[in-house]
Amino acid sequence: MNDHDERWPEERFRQLRQQADPDVDKVVAEYLQAQPTGKGALELVKAVVAELAAAKREARAPSGEPPAAEIFEAIDFVRELPEWGDDRELLARGQAVFADHGLYQSAALFFACLPMAYVEVSSAKVLAGVSNLATHSMTRRVAETGQMLVDVMGLKATDSLQPGRPGHTTAIGLRILHSFVRALVAEKYADDWDTERYGPPVNQELLLATLFDFSVVTWEAMETMGVVLSDEERTANLYTWSVFGHLMGIEVCSDGPLTLEDVPPVSARLGRMLEPSDEGRRLMAVLLREMEAYMPLGWRKMPRSLVHWIFRHAEHGAHRVPDLLGVPAPAWWFTALFAAARSAHERNRLAGPVRGVVRWLVRKAGRHVVVALIDRHSDGQAAFRIPDELARAWRIKQSAPAVRTRAIRRTVRTTLRAPAQGRKGPR
Repeated sequence: MNDHDERWPEERFRQLRQQADPDVDKVVAEYLQAQPTGKGALELVKAVVAELAAAKREARAPSGEPPAAEIFEAIDFVRELPEWGDDRELLARGQAVFADHGLYQSAALFFACLPMAYVEVSSAKVLAGVSNLATHSMTRRVAETGQMLVDVMGLKATDSLQPGRPGHTTAIGLRILHSFVRALVAEKYADDWDTERYGPPVNQELLLATLFDFSVVTWEAMETMGVVLSDEERTANLYTWSVFGHLMGIEVCSDGPLTLEDVPPVSARLGRMLEPSDEGRRLMAVLLREMEAYMPLGWRKMPRSLVHWIFRHAEHGAHRVPDLLGVPAPAWWFTALFAAARSAHERNRLAGPVRGVVRWLVRKAGRHVVVALIDRHSDGQAAFRIPDELARAWRIKQSAPAVRTRAIRRTVRTTLRAPAQGRKGPR
C-alpha cells in the first residue's frame, strides 16, 4: 500500500459521508431561526440566488439588500485564495484546458458528468426533490451548472478565482446554497431522508465526487472523444478545481490540492456509490428529452448515443451508468459507427479518419448543447452567457435576433418530427 492509498482508507470515506459544512450550516441555521414565522428557506434561497447573479454581472463581491445581505455579512465572502492555491501560472494552465477544448468539455458535462451525478442516489434525490430539476423547466438547474463551468474556467489569464471575480463568487455562493439545500431537506423531507445511509444532503463525500466529475470524469470522457490531455494539463486542471473546491468548503481540499496520485484510490471508492433510483432515471429522461429537442433533423438520438459511447469502457463500474439510468438504445447509425471505430482501432491506418468523424460529431453535439442553454436561458436574473471570445471561437451568436431565428428553426423541426410520434419517436 502506497502513501496515497493510506491517505484514503475506507473509514475516511465514511467520515466524509457523514460530514457537511458545520461552519456555514451554523450561520444559516441561526439566520433561519431568527426569521419571522412563515418565512422559510426557499424564499431566502431565491434572494441569495438573485444577489449572486447581480454580483457576477457587476464583477463585485455579493452584498445586496436584506435578507441576502445578512447571510453574506456573516460569512467571509472576500476570503483570499489559500497560500498553496495562488500559483497564477498553474491556475491559468488549468483554465486553459477549458479554453482550448471547451466544446468537448461541454459535451462531457451533459453526456458524462450529469449522468454520473444522477447515479449517486443522494445526489439524484436532492436534485429531483429540492431544485425542481425534474420538471418542464429543468434546464434552469442544468444551465446553472454550465454557467459554473464557464465562471470557474473562463478564459486564459482571467483571474476568475480572485475575490470579486465570477469564479470566486460562484464558489462561495455555492457553499451557501448547499447549506440552504440541507436546511430545505430538513424542512420539507426530513421524514423521508435516510441520514444513516446517505449522510446529510450535499455531504463531503458527494462534494468530492462532484469535483471528480468536473475533472477526472471529464478527462476520461474527452479521451474517449479523441482528446488526450498530458499529465501536465491534468495536474494543472486538478489544481484549479482543487482551489475552487477549497473556496467551496470541500474538506479534502482544505490543506492542499488533490494530485494525480489521488485519482486511482478515490475513483475506485467513488465507483461504489453508483446505484439506480427512480429519481435518477427521471432526471436522465428529462435531460435527454430537453437536449434532443435542440438536435438537428436526423440527429435527435445523438445525445443518448453519446452517453452509451462515453461509458462503454468506463472503469470502476461506470460502464453500467447507461443501464442504471435507463438510457434508451443508441441510434442505429451510431451503433454502426461504434463497430467502425472498433475495426479502425484494430487497423491503425484507418483509425485517424474514424476518430476525425467522431470528434466532429462531439464538437457538433457540444455546440448544440451550448446553444440550447443560451436559447432557453439568455434572459432573466441568472442568464446563461459565455464570453464573447468563446462565442466567436465556437461560432455561436448570442444576440436576441439570433436566438429568435433559432427558435423558428426549432419550431419547424418540432413540426416535422411530430408525425413520427407513436411509431419510432420524433426525428
